[in-house]
Order: sequence, then C-alpha cells, then structure tokens
Amino acid sequence: MTNSHPIEGLMTTAMENLKQIVDVNTIIGEPIQSPDGSTIITVSKVGFGFAAGGSEFGQVNSKSDSDQSSDESEQSYPFGGGSGGGVTITPIGFLVANKQGVQMIHLHQNANLYEKMVEVAPQALDKVKEILSNNQKGKETSD
Repeated sequence: MTNSHPIEGLMTTAMENLKQIVDVNTIIGEPIQSPDGSTIITVSKVGFGFAAGGSEFGQVNSKSDSDQSSDESEQSYPFGGGSGGGVTITPIGFLVANKQGVQMIHLHQNANLYEKMVEVAPQALDKVKEILSNNQKGKETSD
C-alpha cells in the first residue's frame, strides 16, 4: 500500500476527466469539406478551471493500544475533501480555406477590429512615410 494522501486521488481523477474533455479538436474543430472544395474548420475559445481541497479532522489510532509499540505506532486522520473543475467552450469563428486563399470569419465583429488594425498597419505606415517625405521635399524646395 502506498502512503499517498487521499487528496492526490481526488486531483488525479478530476484532472484525467477534464483532460478527456479538452483536446485539440475542441479548440480547432474537425475539418468539414464543402461541395465547392472549400475546407471549413471551426475555431473555439476554451476556458478551464480546477479546484481541490480537503481537511483532516483529528488523530485516530489505527491499531489498538495493545498492538502498538511507542516507536512504531501508525496513526491516520479522518479525511474530508473534494475536487471539481469546469470548462467553457465558446465558438469564435471559422477558418475557411479555398482556391482564393485562407480566410478567418469571426462570429463577433469586435474581435474582427483588431485583425483589421493589424492588416491596415503596414499601409498606414507607408502613408505616413510618404507624407513625411513630401513635407521634407517641400521644405527643401522652398529654401
């Protein structure tokens, strides 16, 4: 018999069951082939929480007084505990791959704002460089 604490068993059981629920196919779904040859993959956001706790309520002798020696007494504590966990899965969009390329289609428009900012940033920087260089050239010709 091992000397593992009862809470270890609670935590192991809860984590193994949550591990079975959350796998890569939960976040990135199974690919779906459409009739036009496009591949559609669902993308989800997964939230995960886990808690475990326990307590021992005092010392209880596991052997009778006549069976114990003073140095070799084994004592156990009554244990009370529990564990739990939760998973939330929120779909956020679809990844579509077809002949035209790969496109992310968001279900929520607010999430799309950041993607558009990243797409437009290089063009905006080029425009700023162009304006600054035109201002610099204008100053040189006026001098």
